[in-house]
Amino acid sequence: MKAVVYKDYTANIEIIDIEKPKLQDKSVLVEVHAASINPIDNILHAGYLKEMLELSFPHVMGYDVSGKVVEVGKDVLNVKVGDEVFARPNQEDAGSIAEFARIQENELAIKPENLSHIDAASVPLAGLTAWQALVTKGNIKQGDKVLIHAGSGGVGTLAIQIAKHFGATVATTTSSKNTELVKSLGADLIIDYSTQSFEDELSDYDLVFDMIGGDVLAKSFKVLKKGGTLISIKGQDTENLAKKYSVNFKWFFMSPDGAMLTELVTLISQGTIKTIIDSTYPMEQASEAFGKLAEGRTKGKIVLTIK
Repeated sequence: MKAVVYKDYTANIEIIDIEKPKLQDKSVLVEVHAASINPIDNILHAGYLKEMLELSFPHVMGYDVSGKVVEVGKDVLNVKVGDEVFARPNQEDAGSIAEFARIQENELAIKPENLSHIDAASVPLAGLTAWQALVTKGNIKQGDKVLIHAGSGGVGTLAIQIAKHFGATVATTTSSKNTELVKSLGADLIIDYSTQSFEDELSDYDLVFDMIGGDVLAKSFKVLKKGGTLISIKGQDTENLAKKYSVNFKWFFMSPDGAMLTELVTLISQGTIKTIIDSTYPMEQASEAFGKLAEGRTKGKIVLTIK
């Protein structure tokens, strides 16, 4: 099968022929129709995480997949050949920018008929990250005041809508060109990070979701009320600011979860939450797509079409 790979850290992205993944007892083999891309792909490619997560080469890129089941393992209970599914596979099974991908049954969700493969592929990693940050880690509830950083990005666009679904008041940071987008998603208060300092504008918040790290993470402690919670996917509380401000701090990596993905996609299928697609590229233009992602100005997700 053809797959998008790199043969060493920082090596050029290329398309080569490799063997299909081997089917496992609790997995399915999927003919990939679409795969979205994420910052983690570029971070791994640059070698920034090789002390924590050493890759084998050639490394097949991609963590989001939508496609049709073509083979089923002997212990798979609820999925059959011909089902259309989507998922964020675990690290061992990652490598979705290819003609075929392996997915464990407990990590996939059935794609609703009214959702395209492009839209479905845009959801798993970003959607699960947002859901786990706000719902699982943040225990979001009706009436909470929530600050979501980087509201126009892949995770942010879904996080705003998830927070609104749970009845929160949502503030978000973005640039002025994305104001109308985040407003359309339900943001109640919009901070233009190029002209405003969110830590001066906001106070007494219950929950902050950080996807930027650095100074943004450090300043975010200031807007929380006592007992509030700051959740980050980008940095650690190295200065013990949570204790200083009498708040809670949580850092996490998202976990693949088919049941959670099913709950989220039900809201999308019903129209409660919508996907935001920045752009699509054919598989052959994967390198260009990752270059655009690295610029950091995408609205929602970039998706590669495979079939």
